[in-house]
Amino acid sequence: MAIWHTTPTLEQLNQSAADCMPGYIGLQITELGDDYLVGTLPVDERTRQPFGILHGGASVVLAETLGSFGANLVVDTDRFYCVGQEINANHLRPVAEGTVTGTARPAHLGRSSQVWEIRITDPRGKLSCISRITMAVVAHGVNGGQ
Repeated sequence: MAIWHTTPTLEQLNQSAADCMPGYIGLQITELGDDYLVGTLPVDERTRQPFGILHGGASVVLAETLGSFGANLVVDTDRFYCVGQEINANHLRPVAEGTVTGTARPAHLGRSSQVWEIRITDPRGKLSCISRITMAVVAHGVNGGQ
């Protein structure tokens, strides 16, 4: 059974991120399963660090984008929105070329917070980064919210 409150198309998700950081670095949402979200990121001149490998910050952008999309798809966005409170990432294996793939799954879906785990793999399917993001679920109009 799907956990999503709404299920936009992949085209709608990608269009919403096209004119901001995820779009600028080539991030694409590629799959929306019943309880997970998948996205890809090219390892190229936009996402490499000076030593020629995927920048850790680019991995975090992938993780945060997937976790944020997932969190906001779970809630009724007419009443709530989700914002990141904390994110961490363990960089396990360098990636110099190709495309990395991130898969986000919820670890906790609460009334006021969510925790998402994002596993990022290299082109061979080997784990290169594991990240966890905590999202606050905020009611519209609360704490200066929309």
